[in-house]
Amino acid sequence: MNERASGILLHPTSLPGKYGIGTLGKAAFDFIDFLTKAKQQYWQILPLGPTGFGDSPYQCYSAHAGNPDLIDPDLLVKYGLLTQDDLKSQPQSDDGQVLYDKVQKARLPMLEKAYHAFTANAADLDKLAYRNFLKGHASWLNDYALFRSLKEESGNSPWYTWEADLKFRNPETLKAAEIRLAEKTDFHKFLQFVFFKQWTSVKDYAKKHKIKIIGDIPLYISPDCADAWANPGVFEYDKDLNPIRVGGVPPDYFSETGQLWGNPLFNWEVMKNDNYKWWIERIKTNLSLYDVIRIDHFRGFAAYWAVPYGEATAINGAWIPGPGKDFFNALLNELGKLPIIAEDLGVMTPEVEDLRDSFGFPGMKILEFAFDSSEENDYIPYSYNKNCIVYTGTHDNDTVVGWFNKASEADKQQVLDYINCTEKGIHWSFVRLAWASVANTAIVPMQDLLGLDSGSRMNLPGTTGGNWKWRTRLGDFSDELAESLAHLTKLYGRIKKSKSKTK
Repeated sequence: MNERASGILLHPTSLPGKYGIGTLGKAAFDFIDFLTKAKQQYWQILPLGPTGFGDSPYQCYSAHAGNPDLIDPDLLVKYGLLTQDDLKSQPQSDDGQVLYDKVQKARLPMLEKAYHAFTANAADLDKLAYRNFLKGHASWLNDYALFRSLKEESGNSPWYTWEADLKFRNPETLKAAEIRLAEKTDFHKFLQFVFFKQWTSVKDYAKKHKIKIIGDIPLYISPDCADAWANPGVFEYDKDLNPIRVGGVPPDYFSETGQLWGNPLFNWEVMKNDNYKWWIERIKTNLSLYDVIRIDHFRGFAAYWAVPYGEATAINGAWIPGPGKDFFNALLNELGKLPIIAEDLGVMTPEVEDLRDSFGFPGMKILEFAFDSSEENDYIPYSYNKNCIVYTGTHDNDTVVGWFNKASEADKQQVLDYINCTEKGIHWSFVRLAWASVANTAIVPMQDLLGLDSGSRMNLPGTTGGNWKWRTRLGDFSDELAESLAHLTKLYGRIKKSKSKTK
């Protein structure tokens, strides 16, 4: 990411459509067409995993699997696995909100019908492709499919509450479960086969149009996920498989008690002894899904805040040294060049900056932070170096319009003076400022491109309800908007230059 470029942040669940949630069907391809018209080079998304608690893409049931809710029903008809009549049971809504409960309730029987049709009638080439998929993803897929089947059998209870023989993965008990739940596990494998098939088509179409996809990896995994159940030895668990310490961040300006996330911490000593095999497999999967990877909470590789399990807040934690350069050297030796963005927001230390810069990873700059007079920061554009990604805001921020409406009068005036603009069209002034900056890459959330207010923010950190629901509408990807963004992109030199021919 060392050339001037730009892109848009939009998670696939936020794509428009009639089925209550964005999918990997026509709207995804239409959005790539919109990016092409707007002369963009990047599509940034959030984690694609199957969501658990609170529908958060940062609390997934797997570090490898895809979210079956994103499977496009119309494509299942095209594959010959469903009929148009089968789709009548699906939510018929395009009201700008993801209808998680309705979607998840209606999708399961529809997907089960598609699975049975595939099992009974799939062509030989499709069955061969399925077998090849199972072999290629066996390192995580078998455990994931059994995990999901056991969760369903247990009334969706967390793995750490299961009976001891299942919780501790007694081989005989697991074998009996595999036999008992064979059809259910095959169903979950089929869902992953379809998800990867549809996502690969989207990614191939993006590549054809010279659009690179920026994916997202949360540093930590969910406490209730297949990876924690299948690989407890690489996490900080005691003999009863309870966490010894959990993740979070210490008290700061925003919170007197810090943030207690509760995610299990990695046992970095164990991971180092097998050359970080679990992480290498995780990165491999994500490199097959994305062109560039943003690692959330990057500072945890330099040092992480560890809180004793059972604490009510994050106050009584401690900074523990992370694996640092040894970890990234192992990745580099195994995987080669690492197309990684370091999420380095918040209070950084020289150690974190050194780790980021030693491997040439670009960091992040948020324009909303630049004009917050309540704290010192280095997000003001005149302080940037080229090797960074500038955002108007992220999924965790308010929209630009929402932020500006709530800003103090002093902060509003600073914005207007710095950009030399008026309040009208403030979102577009922020986009212009990002595009004009020296940062190699500029990204705008779709909400900011559309000039939407706080009602359209994606997530409010620290809350568990009402997040991740925002969606675009069918008319949002207009030619007029694409032309306006293309104009700015040309104006500020963020269009990929074609190589000149030499005689």
